[in-house]
Amino acid sequence: MHSSKESRMSPMPKNRIFVGPFLHSTESGELVTENHAAIYVKDEKIDAIVTDQSPIVSDDTEVIRLSDGQFLVPGFIDCHIHAVQFPNMGIGYDKKLLEWLETYTFPLEKQFETQSVARHVFDTTVRQTLTHGTTTACYFASLYAEASAILGETAANIGQRALVGKITMNAKRSDEYYESTEESIENMNKFIARIESINSPLIKPVITPRFALSCDMRVMKELGKLAQQKNLHIQSHICENVEEIEAVKDKFPECSSYAAVYDAAGLLTNKTVMAHGVHLTDDEITLLKDRGTAVIHCPSSNTCLKSGLCDVQRLKAKGVKIGLGTDVAGGQSSSILDAMRSALQVSSHLSMLKDDYEALNYKDVFHMATLGGAKALAMDDKIGTFKCGKEFDALVVDMNANFPKNLGHNSLEEKLQKFIYSGDDRNIIAVYVSGRKVK
Repeated sequence: MHSSKESRMSPMPKNRIFVGPFLHSTESGELVTENHAAIYVKDEKIDAIVTDQSPIVSDDTEVIRLSDGQFLVPGFIDCHIHAVQFPNMGIGYDKKLLEWLETYTFPLEKQFETQSVARHVFDTTVRQTLTHGTTTACYFASLYAEASAILGETAANIGQRALVGKITMNAKRSDEYYESTEESIENMNKFIARIESINSPLIKPVITPRFALSCDMRVMKELGKLAQQKNLHIQSHICENVEEIEAVKDKFPECSSYAAVYDAAGLLTNKTVMAHGVHLTDDEITLLKDRGTAVIHCPSSNTCLKSGLCDVQRLKAKGVKIGLGTDVAGGQSSSILDAMRSALQVSSHLSMLKDDYEALNYKDVFHMATLGGAKALAMDDKIGTFKCGKEFDALVVDMNANFPKNLGHNSLEEKLQKFIYSGDDRNIIAVYVSGRKVK
């Protein structure tokens, strides 16, 4: 199924050693910098990290020596992105969320019933996100099971780590863009079986009720049971827009809050990610924390669609896991670097509006884009940092790619700062997923 023509993955030697500087985050978000190191990669995993001696090279080892101005960082993790919406990126930001969905998003998504559309768009999506350094993506795919499976196959062929979600929508619509409850559960099971048949350790299915307005309690409870039975990830949206929140209250008057709706359905688990959380109440934050559910900060779309300024510091102070998402096409870019910058700007704006408020810094958003995202997705045992036993998902960053070389010396930490604030995909000259070079 995975032809060499379709795949960008390089053949993998038995062993590789990466020699040069690297940076990553600790559990607490502190930055670790190593100016001279050797990372030994055996098969797909980190076998050893040596910082005090020259690498020991055997005949079956490939040595990759980073040149001056280059360094390694863990691969970026996009915890919330809509693959079907790529053609609409940059369109419709004169409208707010619910009108934007009806005017632009749902008409586009209906086109994915045609498999050729899915193949073309998803190939572009995976390749583009990898170019931007996204080694792991948590995707909203399509309402249609076949199109959603095509996204999983595409990511596997090209070599991206992906959680792929077939969207569930069973609320009746005049444009027929929904499924019945029975169809929803039947097609979800078919989709899961299709993803499992890909037989790739990189690809996982994720239970994906679009949001509470597009589902009834019965189908959400069935999805919650399915996730529990199969130990699957779950993703959805929460408290993005004030109008949306009021509509959820009207639809589920028996529940005390938006978060309580998902909790009643059994959808809040330690493998659940909820996008946005802009307008969460204190009680909702406590509930998410108690369930181990993560919030995915999507600052670009929250700004483009005028949903609000999410206070990440408030969520962090309450102990909620936080990841970062581009939320294409609500967000205007598929680059996690751009999402990091947007997060910094939103936090800076909050610091100007509030007294005694400390804005996020570049170390915070770097953590959110790497280990924070891995923790949000309950995958921090596999990815997010350079640590023995973890899989080697990494970016080679070259600061000479688009910055003049003769403008002074920068420390490794300053180079990271410059990359986050002023870099782009030109600086990402190589991308590795599970030990394989995919760009």
